[in-house]
This record gives sequence, structure tokens and C-alpha cells, in this order.
Amino acid sequence: MGKKARKTAYLDYTILVPYIVLSIVGVIMSYSASSYRLMNSNPPQAPWADALKQIIFLIGSLIIIAIIYKFKTKVFQNRNFIVFGLIVVSLMLLATRFTPLGQEVNGARGWLKLGPLGMIQPAEFLKVMLIWYLSYILARRQDGISNNFKQAVMRPMMLVGALIGLVLIQPDTGGALILILITLVMLLSSGISYYYSLVVAGAGALVSLFVIQVLPAIPKSFYPSNFQHIYGRFQSFKNPFTDAFGDGHQMVNSYYAMYRGGWLGQGLGNSIQKKGFLPEAHSDFMFAIVLEELGLIVGIILLLLLLFLTLRVMAIGVNASTPFNSLMCIGVGGMLLIQTIVNVGGITGLIPLTGVTFPFLSQGGSSLVTLSIGIGFVLNIRADELKRRHMKEVHNQNQGELVQMKRI
Repeated sequence: MGKKARKTAYLDYTILVPYIVLSIVGVIMSYSASSYRLMNSNPPQAPWADALKQIIFLIGSLIIIAIIYKFKTKVFQNRNFIVFGLIVVSLMLLATRFTPLGQEVNGARGWLKLGPLGMIQPAEFLKVMLIWYLSYILARRQDGISNNFKQAVMRPMMLVGALIGLVLIQPDTGGALILILITLVMLLSSGISYYYSLVVAGAGALVSLFVIQVLPAIPKSFYPSNFQHIYGRFQSFKNPFTDAFGDGHQMVNSYYAMYRGGWLGQGLGNSIQKKGFLPEAHSDFMFAIVLEELGLIVGIILLLLLLFLTLRVMAIGVNASTPFNSLMCIGVGGMLLIQTIVNVGGITGLIPLTGVTFPFLSQGGSSLVTLSIGIGFVLNIRADELKRRHMKEVHNQNQGELVQMKRI
């Protein structure tokens, strides 16, 4: 049996199958949520244009997963690769904010135009780069983390803060929030003492309380000009129906979509809210369209499937044999969980809107590729862990046979 076949034998289908199912549902819902908008655009476009792009990105993502899976995990602990990735993402973020290549969408200059290749969102790629970088640094500094936490993580956190700052000045507050939460998850999983864990968790709780309770009460005039759209989101969070045709427009129509869906939904393709009432139906509010067309029961099944995938990834991290493998899997699982909670919390009014997409279902090539890279890392790590375990079992078995032969 060849080397490739041997590694394929360790492929974890409990991760791959949910990923493929959710991605295929995302392609179907991409067609459903965007077809009406495309047909009524000026000039009219093919109703399947966005769904075709999503299919292309999915195929590309599967190829990326296959490439990542082929490498040994030691390759991903190469400092030069990580530094190169950080430099590339940093340059993309700078180009997005300060060059004509940057494109503004919904008040944030967060998109980078790459000619015929279309537009990408560099902040999405920063998510997986942060997980990769922090896994590498924190794994190498395990002794320092337990003995001298400040010295071990101060310099890495300064770099992380600078990278998140590049996202914040776009301004992409939702993306910056996700990156901060991912960083907190990585720190809390790094082996720090209970004292610092409480400090980090307490700081996160205070920031969350400040964002939800204090910022909405600050008058709009106090917000910088680039961040004034955030004020509207806070006001719609308090009561979207007070400005149903203004800042609360998306929230109100999100509620209508979920209410119309009921338990069984209106049927695939039968959403009313996607017909101009919910402008971001294909991206940020995709799950609201899922609930309207497919119903609450299907919505819960999709959430449970995503939860299963997330917990499976985290379980691999908890049981991993090396700090790097453990932190990578926990980081990817944390990214999936955080993004899901923030998106669903936003469209249901539990937290202010952040402009964060729903994992795998929302339309967007950058998001799908980023999540797929994370899944590729996890599949590779899982195969590495299974291979190590198998080799250890074979070694123990051979040792046992040798001992038995000596006795004979």
C-alpha cells in the first residue's frame, strides 16, 4: 500500500462529511437567496451567477484541503512559512485600506479588488493566520507561559494587536471583534495559570458589557465619521421597530423572515424578504432566509450539524499529543463557534449586528476558503494523531512479541 493510500486511510469523515454537507447547502441557498436580485439588477444577470461562483470556490477549497492534507504537520511549524503568510496578509490589509485597489462595501473599506479574479476580503484570511501564528508561538513557549506569562506573550500580543488594528481602521468592527475573541480563546487554551485565565476572561466580559450597554448610550456626534454607521446598529439593537425604514430596516425584515418560516418554512425559493426587503439576504442574513424557506426544524438540524463539527474539531484538539496540534484545532473550533454565535445572535437581536457571515452557508469566497483552510489543518492533524497512535500500538505489539519470544 502506497504512502498516499496510507494517509488516506486516516481521513476523518466525521469532519469531512459535515463540511461537505454544509457547503453544498450553502451553494443551494446561495442560488435561492441571490437569483431574484441578479435577475432584477441593471443590467439583468443570470440567476445562477453567484451560485456558480460559490461552486467554483467550493471546488477550489476542496483542492486546498487536499493540498494541506498532503503535507506533514511539521511543515506547518516552519517559522518561515508563518512569517511569509503574515507578511502577505498584512500587505493585503494595507492595500485594502490605503490603495485604489481597496473597495468600500457597507461603510467598510474591507475588500481588495484583484481584477478578473474578483474581490477578496483579507480580514477573513487573517483569522486562520492568527490561529496558525498563535499556535506556533504559544506551543514553543509552553514553559514560559506557565512561569512568566507576561514575558512569553507580550511581544506576540503586540503583533496581534497591530494586525487587528489594520482591520479596525477599515473600519470592520465585526471582523475585529471576531479576531479578538479568537485571540482570547487561544490564550485561554495555551496553558496559562488560573489567575491569568480569570484576568483574560474578566477583561473579555467587561469589554462585552461596555459594547452592549455603554456604547449604545453615547450620542452619535461623539462617534468618529468612519464609525458612525455603528451607532445605527446599536440603536437598531435596542429597538429596530423605532426606525423600521432606516437603521432598523434589516433587523425588522430579518424578524419577518424568521416569523414567516415557522416550523416547516415556505419552501425552497419562496422567500419574500430576499426580494429587496433584506439587502444582505445572501450573506449576513443568509440564516434568516434559511429559516424562512426551510423552517425552524431544518434550521435547528443545520445548527446541530455545525455544532457537531465544531465540537468534533475541539475534541481532536483536546486529545492531541502536541501543543501545536492542540492549539490549532481548538483555534479552528473556536473560530467556527464564535462566528456562528455572533451571526445568529445578530440576526435574532440578542447582540448588535456585526456584519459577520454564517459559516459555510453564507455566500462569500473568502469566508469559505478561510474556513476550508482551517478544516484542512484539522484533517491533517487528525491523520497525524491517528498515524502516531497506530505506530505506537504496532511498536508495543512488536515489543510484546519480542518479550514473549525471549521467554520461549
